[in-house]
Amino acid sequence: MTTITYIEHDGTEHTVEATDGLSVMENAIRNMVPGIDADCGGACACATCHVYVDPAWEAKTGERSSMEQSMLDFASDVKETSRLSCQIKVSSELDGLIVRLPVQQG
Repeated sequence: MTTITYIEHDGTEHTVEATDGLSVMENAIRNMVPGIDADCGGACACATCHVYVDPAWEAKTGERSSMEQSMLDFASDVKETSRLSCQIKVSSELDGLIVRLPVQQG
């Protein structure tokens, strides 16, 4: 299993054993991590699973697709490290991944 740490905007950490092959968003929902709404269920059709990828992990999580970039236009407080967690697939290469959650989604 792969470990992911989700850090809420107030600093509260949730470290979960993630299932490889699922997205960072799906693993958050399965582990009841607060702050990821996932209104579209992972279809890259909203921005309610917005996260900030820790800079040390940016290269390993890949680049934003054009569709993802378009959806991030609807997110609040987008930063250079912003990603939609539904677009990051979990694999053993992401063991130890750290993502931070914004104050609000959408």
